[in-house]
Amino acid sequence: MANILKFFLPKDRVFYSLFEQASQNLESIAGKLVKCVHEADFNKRAVIIKEMEDLEHQNDELTHEIFVELGKNFITPFDREDIHSLATSLDDIADHIYATAKKINFYKVDPNDQGIQKMADAIHDAVLAVNSAVKELRNLKNTQKIVECVIKINSIENQADDIFDLSIEKLFDSDIDAKDLIKKREIYQIMEIATDKCEDAGNVIESIVVKYA
Repeated sequence: MANILKFFLPKDRVFYSLFEQASQNLESIAGKLVKCVHEADFNKRAVIIKEMEDLEHQNDELTHEIFVELGKNFITPFDREDIHSLATSLDDIADHIYATAKKINFYKVDPNDQGIQKMADAIHDAVLAVNSAVKELRNLKNTQKIVECVIKINSIENQADDIFDLSIEKLFDSDIDAKDLIKKREIYQIMEIATDKCEDAGNVIESIVVKYA
């Protein structure tokens, strides 16, 4: 009977630990993105991008672990859909951050660009807020802090939209070669989506707080 009851106990520590590892990884990969866009040397950027790739793969593995635990456990610390949505959104953030850096070197784009660097800072700030909110999910006692983090994420996403719009406007007003214009526009778009994914994560976290706090 004890073993049966143990099977039905929620695996809080497992899920919380995996989410915390994933969000901490995001903080690392976002920090490396900021470093990447301020690095002028192509080869040095390549080293940073390889480190980012490793972190992105780690997040893939953590996401897979979360889904495996979701399939194994009958009772979960919060709604299964919220667990799935949060895991997916955290993974999406990592994917788009890594994709940004990868495209910069793949397209041989000079990242010494005010718009790119401002977007990288916005992504990093949003990820810091996401990580802070995820860490508070373990006990849900400090709901005010979580709400403040979510508000900050939403605010940063709005700022990123403005940076994106101004950067695209400036891009089309410049004398840049058409091919380079397309390359930079794609990088801006990927970065803007990364902030959208941060907002998605914030919305899931807010939903959890509303349901369980």
